[in-house]
Amino acid sequence: MNGLEISRAYFAQFGLPMLREQFPELLPQLAAGLCGSGSECFGYDDEVSRDHDFEPGFILFLPGEEAVSRRDAFLLERAYAKLPKEFMGLKRSLMAPVGGPRHGVIRTGDFFTDKTGSPDGALTPRQWLTVPEESLAEAVNGEIFTDGSGEVTSIREKLSFYPEEIRRKKLAGQLLLMAQSGQYNYGRCLRHGETGAAQLAAAEFVKAAMRTVFLLNRRYMPFYKWAFRAMRDLPVLSLHAELAEYLLTTDNGPEMAEEKQNVMEGMAADVIGELQRQKLTEAICGDLEKHAYSVNDSVADAEVRNLHILAAI
Repeated sequence: MNGLEISRAYFAQFGLPMLREQFPELLPQLAAGLCGSGSECFGYDDEVSRDHDFEPGFILFLPGEEAVSRRDAFLLERAYAKLPKEFMGLKRSLMAPVGGPRHGVIRTGDFFTDKTGSPDGALTPRQWLTVPEESLAEAVNGEIFTDGSGEVTSIREKLSFYPEEIRRKKLAGQLLLMAQSGQYNYGRCLRHGETGAAQLAAAEFVKAAMRTVFLLNRRYMPFYKWAFRAMRDLPVLSLHAELAEYLLTTDNGPEMAEEKQNVMEGMAADVIGELQRQKLTEAICGDLEKHAYSVNDSVADAEVRNLHILAAI
């Protein structure tokens, strides 16, 4: 069983009965589930994942103090602490993991403020542009096992993906970076004899290309160490995960460099085809820079559109 399945089973066997027996009057106001930081919240955990911060548990979401008092929160914390310390061969830690608690009793507003800067998922355009994408992914990953009031589910739905004008602004910036790093600077660095700089250009192209593919799929890209795994599961342009890995893991000798440049151009062509399929660009050419500005011109919100094209990067 993976971590999410273990968490679900732990909640069903111990968490939910505890809430029904000891806090029946509060249960309609509470939510429980597993989401946030950690590979288990994405379903990406394996045996290697269990070397740190891996334990049975779940998050118990509480609404504000006007609904659940500090005293009730304390009693819930104490009841959670008394749940079995071992489950399916895994032991619960006595100390909070690095980065803060991932399980236990947490105010809903505190959880979402930590991830997004907003307690209720209502973000301004500026916040949408600046909140780290991996944090948004952590706000909506995993699974909610129960949600009496629907509050947590409602917030997660608001945060499920970028508003369209924000998606387009972010796409424009990533397309420009793809053009600069892959279609322009990679070859120039090699002609200067700067193979290290060329590999940096290839890496910049890969990062921008991966973020572009996630945006085209309307999915958040998770923290970089899970990005390739997540990309392989996408319905659109998932093959680019293998091509991106190839660009990162090969050298820049003369024969290989020509092949890598061809791969970049092929990826660019695929991206342009998808931009056109989604009616995101009016440019008709193979130059990603022109498509970047075309996408930026299509942003409906004038304030967002008139920001620097790289404002969302």
